[in-house]
Amino acid sequence: MSANAQQAVNRQDHGAKNRVKNRVAAIQMVSTHDIAANLREAGRLLAEAAASGAGMAVLPENFAVLATRQMIGCGRREADPDNLIRHFLAEQSAELGIWIVGGSLPIASRPDGSTVKDRVRACCLVYNGQGEEVARYDKIHLFDAMVEDAQGQYRESDTFEPGEEVVVIDTPAGRLGLAICYDLRFPELFRKLREQGAEWVSLPSAFTWNTGDAHWHALLRARAIENQVWMVAPGQGGQNSERRRTYGHSMIVDPWGRVLSELGEGPGVVTAELDQERLREIRTRMPVWEHRRL
Repeated sequence: MSANAQQAVNRQDHGAKNRVKNRVAAIQMVSTHDIAANLREAGRLLAEAAASGAGMAVLPENFAVLATRQMIGCGRREADPDNLIRHFLAEQSAELGIWIVGGSLPIASRPDGSTVKDRVRACCLVYNGQGEEVARYDKIHLFDAMVEDAQGQYRESDTFEPGEEVVVIDTPAGRLGLAICYDLRFPELFRKLREQGAEWVSLPSAFTWNTGDAHWHALLRARAIENQVWMVAPGQGGQNSERRRTYGHSMIVDPWGRVLSELGEGPGVVTAELDQERLREIRTRMPVWEHRRL
């Protein structure tokens, strides 16, 4: 066996003995404009998540590519077979033997294979424990807003084309609905996810410090309570560049709205087990889904 193959086996075995299929990790990063360094850091934190016994790990928004000026070129490369970030995610999931929800990355093609001209899609890709890409969600709601920070204005629509499809998939930890960052402010999306059977929702994010400090906890808990789902929300958390500071506070919230685990700022991993019996109990005792009138 080659040295690289042996290393892959060792990594997959690392933490496998206490691997729990419904234990989910939210990974917080402080990504920079250095893509190679971001991937190294993501690999380190994914290995930490696997060693903790997590069967699934969720990366934050823009985990590999943060700078707006890099998005178009990177998105074109990711649309080609000879890509960097998608290959990294497939390799990591196979080597570690865990499912990975790949935060978000730019791709200059649509799910049907057609090319996006002049812009890219912000995509969340999901890989199973064999390194196979099993789902793709394209961010529907784009962040065009004025924020009282050093950046001042954000216009994602200048760079990104919005997606249209709601995506829910089966995973070892339950039925998963996919969303990204600014989607959190649109409760109708989360209603659609619940309608399609979502039991938990991943929300890779890069909230600004100002908007996160004002609304992050309230919105996450509200979406969890309204739809009786777990919210697994990893974020960027720190000083990413001279002009950009992100809020962090990656957390996992249960269907009753309790924060099960949370990390303030800086890179790290938080985990929780998604107890299906607890979910059934909450939905049975308070069947709000059946009580809807409008």
